[in-house]
Amino acid sequence: MGILNVTPDSFADGGLFLDPAAAEAAAVEMEARGADIIDVGGESTRPGSDTISAEEEIARVQPVLHRLSRSVRIPISIDTSKPEVAHVAIAEGASMINDIQALTAPYALEAVAPTGCAVCIMHMKGEPATMQREPRYDDVLGEVKAFLKESVRKAMFAGIGRDRIVVDPGFGFGKTPKHNLELLRNLSSFADLGVPLLAGLSRKSTIGHITGRPIGERLAGSLAMALLALERGAKILRVHDVKETRDVIAVWQAYKHDA
Repeated sequence: MGILNVTPDSFADGGLFLDPAAAEAAAVEMEARGADIIDVGGESTRPGSDTISAEEEIARVQPVLHRLSRSVRIPISIDTSKPEVAHVAIAEGASMINDIQALTAPYALEAVAPTGCAVCIMHMKGEPATMQREPRYDDVLGEVKAFLKESVRKAMFAGIGRDRIVVDPGFGFGKTPKHNLELLRNLSSFADLGVPLLAGLSRKSTIGHITGRPIGERLAGSLAMALLALERGAKILRVHDVKETRDVIAVWQAYKHDA
């Protein structure tokens, strides 16, 4: 899953793709480099970020989605928690809703359930503006798994089939580096939920904490994290560096299957 943020303030690529033509070119390039999904985001969810209105988010993503529906062949995901944005995105051709708030906004489940769209349900402790202010857990693995299990149950009760659901433990969303590493070590246990697992570790602050590298120098750490996630059962890797991650996947698959 290639990341395409059409925002002025995302932590790794804010401001690079505000122009719809630039965003379209980036998506076409990611597809050529091996992306299977493009994830379009119109609101930054980096730690400390503030929310924006649905109208502003729609104004950012709608012209991009309109272009991508005609220029790329792979599925388009929309990274949003707002039902209004999801409705517009689906109308423009998006086939997945990637929701950091796990479809908990009012009417979010009702907006998505009848559409046939896939959903990615993520765990987050708190809100982006405050989530990294000393997050605490008694048992981070147990609490995240319990939240995702209950979220899957609610989605299915609302009419979203299990075959449409992906879960994401939410690395970096209300979690310290220690919490993130504990989740990564035990990622294989999320198989119990019976749905595919997405891992979003690319360029995250935990890599900076471990390596001391700034955001623009975290490629090696991101690839190491991607490989660790693959080995532990991740089915979707949400990344900034598509070509390099695709090489990691190819080497891992050859090693696993003696290709």
